[in-house]
Amino acid sequence: MPIIGDVLRDARHKLVSQTNISTGKSSSCALDAELLLAEVMQVGRSFFYSNPDAEPSSAELEDFQQLLQRRLAGEPIAYLLGRQEFWSLDLKVNAATLIPRPETELLVELTLAKLGSSKNCRVADLGTGSGAIALALASERPGWQITATDISSEALKVAAENRQAHYLGNVILRQGEWLSALQGKFHAVVSNPPYIAAADSHLRVGDIRFEPKLALSPGVDGLAAFRQISLGVGEYLITGGWLLFEHGYDQADQVQCMLLAAGLDNVETLQDLEGQDRVTIGQYLKNG
Repeated sequence: MPIIGDVLRDARHKLVSQTNISTGKSSSCALDAELLLAEVMQVGRSFFYSNPDAEPSSAELEDFQQLLQRRLAGEPIAYLLGRQEFWSLDLKVNAATLIPRPETELLVELTLAKLGSSKNCRVADLGTGSGAIALALASERPGWQITATDISSEALKVAAENRQAHYLGNVILRQGEWLSALQGKFHAVVSNPPYIAAADSHLRVGDIRFEPKLALSPGVDGLAAFRQISLGVGEYLITGGWLLFEHGYDQADQVQCMLLAAGLDNVETLQDLEGQDRVTIGQYLKNG
């Protein structure tokens, strides 16, 4: 039977050879191999460093090779493991949900900053997917009521499992398209909606090929969701409430124009950790 060191070395070489075809950055190949083997052996990755000569069982090797072949075909590591960390929460993910990404944490940070430590705030997360944004906010502000919506019943099932796993009962799940699923007024509406145009070549490369197209692209116009939400959001925001959007790195000017046209004030765009325009926000100051 091959030892762990040889198994990982062989897997890493296979992944590196496929990097430019399907699996993404070569720097992740060693980590991917370790994560998959750790999953089937039910051990932490540190086990491999202290036991490089240990031998996986034949069943473990078979399971590992099956996962490795799926990764070589480009399937995201998060889907193979069935989970992804976001805001220090271990979240279930599957093919019905987007994979939460680090840059989306900026939405959480800004919502917390704008609403501060105020108690009893009501926040809506539109297009919640796995529930990442809503659950992160709920974990930080247990006194808030978070309404998380999605048009996909399958995505909401995943969000419900994540809510239960983290005991976050202050999150309410509703099915519906964008604002149509909301009731009442909110202190903030946040959303990471689909914003990739259907013809964009990014939809055909890397991990993104396996993610739900409904959550990635609104169709021909990558701005359709922003337009729909911003036009109607005034009905659902309290005076002084905030709208916060995640968007593509090159969409800030257009999203800002939509928020201004919708009558929002204090419109600005903030950058993610890589210096890319990532989140645009605006405040509803109209009376009534």
